[in-house]
Amino acid sequence: MAEKTITIFGTARVMAGDLVYALASEIGKLLAVAGFTIANGGYGGTMLAAAKGAVEAGGETIGVTCSAFKGSSVNEYINREIVTESLDERLDMLIKLGQAYIVLPGGTGTLLELAKVWELQNKGFLEASKPIILVSEFWSPLVDLIAAEDQSSIGHVCQVDKPEQILELVSV
Repeated sequence: MAEKTITIFGTARVMAGDLVYALASEIGKLLAVAGFTIANGGYGGTMLAAAKGAVEAGGETIGVTCSAFKGSSVNEYINREIVTESLDERLDMLIKLGQAYIVLPGGTGTLLELAKVWELQNKGFLEASKPIILVSEFWSPLVDLIAAEDQSSIGHVCQVDKPEQILELVSV
């Protein structure tokens, strides 16, 4: 059976005890139990939380890191590390690996990840069967802003409030 991988985008800035950290951990666990491998940036914050949740549930994880980030090391819950040389190469690899994309609340790095995967989907460079799933209401103002300019593009993203809803949008 071929590996089914879900890419999770999120922030490195959250820590254990934060709501978004707990959300990432729960999503990692749910996806691992459903048989998915988790791919993410491999560092801290939501990347660590999702990987930890997946590994604790018996799942596999892939961390796509970047050699340009000096002094950063892959988190201990990553089973397989893919080292890239640039931020663009890192993002391209995360997109290539995913059969779906989960976007957690985050900052400009997460916005970059969302913007690229959304535009690739919008322009038809990604399979339509690869859902882009925005978790929580965090991204709603952005979706509303984009909808005002380009209503058709919002059909490429789904918004969920609860982690369990993700499983309804991805196929095992």
